[in-house]
Amino acid sequence: MPQPVLDIVALRSLIAIADCGGFHRAAHSLALSQSAVSQHVRRLEKTLGSRVVEREGRGTRFTPEGRLLVEQARRILAVHDEAVRVLLDTEGDTVTIGSTEHAADQFLPRLTAAVQEVRPGCRVRFRIDRSARLVEAVERGSVDVAVYVTEAAATEGTPVGGLPLTWHATPGWVPPPAPAPVPLVAIEDPCAIRRRAIATLAAHGVAAMVVGDAGYLAGVLDVARTGVGVALLAAVGPAPDGLSPYGGLPSVTPIPMSALARPGADPETVAAAFEAVRDLLRPAG
Repeated sequence: MPQPVLDIVALRSLIAIADCGGFHRAAHSLALSQSAVSQHVRRLEKTLGSRVVEREGRGTRFTPEGRLLVEQARRILAVHDEAVRVLLDTEGDTVTIGSTEHAADQFLPRLTAAVQEVRPGCRVRFRIDRSARLVEAVERGSVDVAVYVTEAAATEGTPVGGLPLTWHATPGWVPPPAPAPVPLVAIEDPCAIRRRAIATLAAHGVAAMVVGDAGYLAGVLDVARTGVGVALLAAVGPAPDGLSPYGGLPSVTPIPMSALARPGADPETVAAAFEAVRDLLRPAG
């Protein structure tokens, strides 16, 4: 029998659903119709012989097979896009910046501005991924500079500061009375911030239980917006829509962040990028 083939275009739609939190927003980000995105998902499901995304109320939920496919799809697309860039050399002066999902909306604009200040006219590409895979991409040469959670990767990199963390929940959220455990929403393991949340509560004698998780930050936010639990999120920039800081739990110390540059990267570009991250993470006052 012929080997099944995963469609690259369909994989891009799947990743967009994961990153944007649903079919509608994914379609908008890809400039496609929602029906086209749905067809792409059905194509993947037909190839694999199993469901990967299920409707859940007004949102979506990835099945276990879907979460595994999202993880592999990120790897496939990263290798594919890097191969196209190298083989066709169509992008000229391009810098690829990697970031974890945590505070990516704050890191990426500042890194872009810093890089373009020292390399006017260069194009900036982004890759959002888990810390360990970002390090692998830097060492492989497909990402020029990456910022990531230090303890989530085997390579320490260059320390650039601590990412502040704050509990977030829907406005007016109230946890169940003790001794019931605090319901948590978090990125699925392995996740350093998930571990930090559980460890902090345990150190203060607060029982906790993960009631919802997802393989990506957008999914965590969607679950937290239902009001089922509290999430520990990066406290850089404004709170996510539909959520607000919650002060009823023990404070959490900032989690160390590192930056890493690929071997042979332009030193001036690297220095500017690293300083941009340090500036963002520098404590106020």
